[in-house]
Amino acid sequence: MVTLKDIAKECKVSFSTVSKALKGDSEISAETQKLVQDMAKKMGYHPNLAARTLRTKRTFDIGVIFEDKTGAGFQHQYFATVLSGLQTVAQEKGYEITLTSTKSVKGYDYYNHMKGRGFDGVAILSSDFAAAEMKKLVQSDIPTVTLDFFYDKKHTAVMSNNIAGISELAEYVISMGHRKIAMIHGENTLVTKERIDSFKKTCSMHSITIPDEYFAEALYNDPLTSGEATSILLSLPEPPTCIFYPDDYSALGGIRELNARGLKAGKDISIVGYDGIMLTSMMIPPLTTYEQDGRKIGATIARNLIANIEQGDSYKPERELVSGRMLKGGTVTKIN
Repeated sequence: MVTLKDIAKECKVSFSTVSKALKGDSEISAETQKLVQDMAKKMGYHPNLAARTLRTKRTFDIGVIFEDKTGAGFQHQYFATVLSGLQTVAQEKGYEITLTSTKSVKGYDYYNHMKGRGFDGVAILSSDFAAAEMKKLVQSDIPTVTLDFFYDKKHTAVMSNNIAGISELAEYVISMGHRKIAMIHGENTLVTKERIDSFKKTCSMHSITIPDEYFAEALYNDPLTSGEATSILLSLPEPPTCIFYPDDYSALGGIRELNARGLKAGKDISIVGYDGIMLTSMMIPPLTTYEQDGRKIGATIARNLIANIEQGDSYKPERELVSGRMLKGGTVTKIN
């Protein structure tokens, strides 16, 4: 079995340097980290988790909570890329990740379950953040990081920059001449509130008032409810010329409804999505959308959670914003 001492001998560095380099410790230069990590890989080194657990009193296992109302789980590309980014960094730091749930259960005791599983920390990607049992977990002695929900300055949250994303999309749509712009939004969450507020603010800056009937609710990542909302908007006495969707999968439900009415996105009516999944980039025309940087978001979650685990009371919670980019696609047509 290859040991740290073996790697240290080959790299001509100390045992301590090898140990820190394999953890990605900032005390060790990037050059030395790469030297040690490459050598460890070449020699087939695998850490003795049992010994490390006894020595550090940690399991080196991170729990991941993902719950959504549609039950799609990580079939959704955006959340799959978040998980990929999280897993990559966790493995680089010597941690494993374990998916703990995919659908919420009322009254579920998250804290005792996570404590019983011995997780060093928990990444909460999607859940009912307002639930009492979830608050109990976040306020407990188990380190947590939340995605797109900020409790307070005592807890770390990694936020996709929804305000900037929606504003950029709205600016583009308005620049293409649209004034009758509707928004189908997801259920009542912090993300939804940020997006609606950003949408209204951007439109207001251009002296555009959006009537109440131009707002419709659907479930995130659910083509069925977004298709129903699209039908309602198109049946208005003055239908919109452009419709915002809460995500790209929802936009697909809207496109299906448009097709049923003999309408073509990007020609007869304009639409925009959100997330930037590969599927909608392959459409003809490609969907105009905002691509969230899922891998960077996942990596940021992992780095913060592991820092919280390893630094303990000295760790300073953060509220980190991660921006993406707009993909113009071809589903927004220019009008006079």
